[in-house]
Amino acid sequence: MIYPKFLKKNDVIGICAPSAGVGKKLDEFLLSNRVLRSRGYRIKETASVRVNNERSASAKKRAKELDELVTDKKVDFIMCAAGGDYMLEMMPYVDFEHIRENPKWISGMSDPTNILYTVTTGLDIATIYGKNGAGFTFEADKEQETFLKYIAGDIVPQRSYGRYISFMDLKNGIDNYHKVRWICKEKLDISGRLIGGCLESISMLIGTKFDHTNDFIERYKDDGIVWYFDIFDTSAYNFYLTLLQYKNAGWFRYCKGVLIGRVCFPYVENKKLDYIKAADKALGKIPHICEMDIGHTVPYMTMINGALARVRYDDGKGSISFKLK
Repeated sequence: MIYPKFLKKNDVIGICAPSAGVGKKLDEFLLSNRVLRSRGYRIKETASVRVNNERSASAKKRAKELDELVTDKKVDFIMCAAGGDYMLEMMPYVDFEHIRENPKWISGMSDPTNILYTVTTGLDIATIYGKNGAGFTFEADKEQETFLKYIAGDIVPQRSYGRYISFMDLKNGIDNYHKVRWICKEKLDISGRLIGGCLESISMLIGTKFDHTNDFIERYKDDGIVWYFDIFDTSAYNFYLTLLQYKNAGWFRYCKGVLIGRVCFPYVENKKLDYIKAADKALGKIPHICEMDIGHTVPYMTMINGALARVRYDDGKGSISFKLK
């Protein structure tokens, strides 16, 4: 596994928009830039970042702007500006050989799973599932501080949080916090090579030329595989079917455990099959933890695709730590 160099002061963070532009949340993006600059980093953004559209540009142009950052020797780290729905359109135009020749950390969350997952499974280059470019504030919260430590190479252990709030409630200023409680049937202490991302995005890659999953898990079978899934709005029934799809594709062989985040927009068609029951039914004896601090509810953990992860769980709480080897 290749781990790109971490950031130091005066290094350049390149920001591109491989999915949506940040035009609808330009104030948040500008604030995020100020936060990153206050930490000593310089920012280079590509031409389409501030576009107010679900597609920041054409698929070819988005790929070209990513490539500009990949091949620019002065850019030290690449961050996706935002999530969205259309990154898959861009994937056929990505120059993966340039990424192989110029390994840099690529970070993002949600729809950027497409590039993160493919780079790690296909090129053996670690990637970071964490903040997008418009996700920073001057408020000192533990989630943000952890991410900033990680991109600087301080890979601290992360522990489950105390309270969480939905992504939309936070955005709308609604004070609707809930108690964090991870859900698992037994005390766990598992380790393995971590891979995952947004469930909806990963499911769109299966069977395509960007699906290097079976090769990846075969390479790292001696470590075992730890999966994590961030669910945006997939219903409980479709979540169940998606897990079965992955299982039938052979993705869960050598699996040490599955980590499942809280659902941003849950939809349970039948109380007999909610998300937890769906995971239990699909995964069976494979160890799994539900309602983890992963993904679209806040706060969420920073995950390193390709790293060795150790996950511990006991009585509703837990932790995750990484080794870069």
